[in-house]
Amino acid sequence: MTRISTGQLFGAGGGGDLVVTRTFRAPAEDVWASLTEPGRTARWFGPWEGEAAPGASIRVQMAFEEGTPWSEVRIDACEPPRRLALSMRDESGDWRMELLLTERGDRTELRFVHHLDDVGGIGEVGPGWEYYLDRLVAAREDAPMPSFDDYYPAMRAYFEGLRTASR
Repeated sequence: MTRISTGQLFGAGGGGDLVVTRTFRAPAEDVWASLTEPGRTARWFGPWEGEAAPGASIRVQMAFEEGTPWSEVRIDACEPPRRLALSMRDESGDWRMELLLTERGDRTELRFVHHLDDVGGIGEVGPGWEYYLDRLVAAREDAPMPSFDDYYPAMRAYFEGLRTASR
């Protein structure tokens, strides 16, 4: 199945902000719950455990990655139902992300922002976030889950093109 990328890259130099968007026909509070409630995140990303609060860390399982690893994720900011900022470190480096919700009438736009220190790996990172956000859409709609094979390597060239265009 052909998937369409919404990814954009803002910034220049070595780093930048990768932004991927999705729009839902739902109030911001309901979309927020899909992003923050453990039972709902388990359906599209993975479960999490711990005491969630700004400045605290939780453990998140990447349930749809090889080996289903657990990662420590720090909650840098939590402003329900509009903004969630997270950071983590793994073997791939530092990850700083924001999930921003904007309600417009009966729709809510989710802007997922991955703050990249280096855009060199955007060809791998971008398709992954498209995949996970489409999993979120499918979970909310009780639709079949997408296959990662539809995203990578198919979207790699698109995202690498963003890197080239930002120079």
